[in-house]
Amino acid sequence: MSKDTIKVIVTGAAGNIGYALVPLIAQGSMFGADQPLILHLLEIANAIDKGQAVEMELDDCAFPLLRGVVVTSDPREAFTDVDYAVFVGSFPRLKGMERKDLIAKNAEIFSGQGKILNEVAKKTCKVLVVGNPANTNCLITASVAPTIPKENFTALTRLDHNRAVYQVAHKAGVPISEVKNTCIWGNHSNTQFPDISHATVSGKPALELFESSWVQDEFIPIVQKRGATVIEKRGASSAFSAAKAIVDHMHDWVHGTPEGQFVSMAVPSDGSYGIPEGIVYSFPVSIKDGKATIVQGLEVNEFARGKMDATLAELVEEKETAFALCGL
Repeated sequence: MSKDTIKVIVTGAAGNIGYALVPLIAQGSMFGADQPLILHLLEIANAIDKGQAVEMELDDCAFPLLRGVVVTSDPREAFTDVDYAVFVGSFPRLKGMERKDLIAKNAEIFSGQGKILNEVAKKTCKVLVVGNPANTNCLITASVAPTIPKENFTALTRLDHNRAVYQVAHKAGVPISEVKNTCIWGNHSNTQFPDISHATVSGKPALELFESSWVQDEFIPIVQKRGATVIEKRGASSAFSAAKAIVDHMHDWVHGTPEGQFVSMAVPSDGSYGIPEGIVYSFPVSIKDGKATIVQGLEVNEFARGKMDATLAELVEEKETAFALCGL
């Protein structure tokens, strides 16, 4: 018996990440090879031609699962009856712009789109916020969409997670599949804490394989600064690696994680690990039946606590700035 068709919105769909992402969704990488879908592509008015070009390319791919494409600059049309929302589009940080200016611009965008999402999307809609500052944009969106459960809102730290997995596998000289249970704590920014305290490599504790100097002086800074390094080399932000991470995040949210394994997702805190409620924070999560649960009982040493508190402080400051600007 065939599955019901789902509706998926991607905002900023004609941008670099969106352009890399939508064919992956259409071919079944995100939801499965048996899940038909309709794609809603939201773009700003002066980029609607590019959005239509993306639609043409999707048509030309003749994806068997793709039942239709809606290209629009009207958020109300774009969000109507969607099952999944991927917020890729955001205002980029321009030269000379302070972080608070970026937060202010995006607070306006995400509060506006969040209110419309609240009105017209399905109440079971699952939301992934990618546009930066992702954690705070996610918190704003959730705050103005009270009819959708808070646990349905997440922000992307899977790209950071994937970066960490690669660094560990590369250092150990093993295939990616041999690395389990790395995690990212905190903000999707350079204050994030990539943690391998609970990771294994080919079944062995990762910390037994590496010198602490490599972990603290090389591994953590490399992951924290990887996005900036890509921008320096490429002249633009990560695109297809971000698209792959979005697919990984949503795929695991829908299909679950293997028993005993966890991944990284930024989710509304429930007070776990001393992180106060009212913050969207990246935790290690396990997923079953579409529900992401923060993994409990992991040991947090003094070094880790310091890193976790530092990224928390940044998130609290971002929240205060954003909420003051949009009257929340």
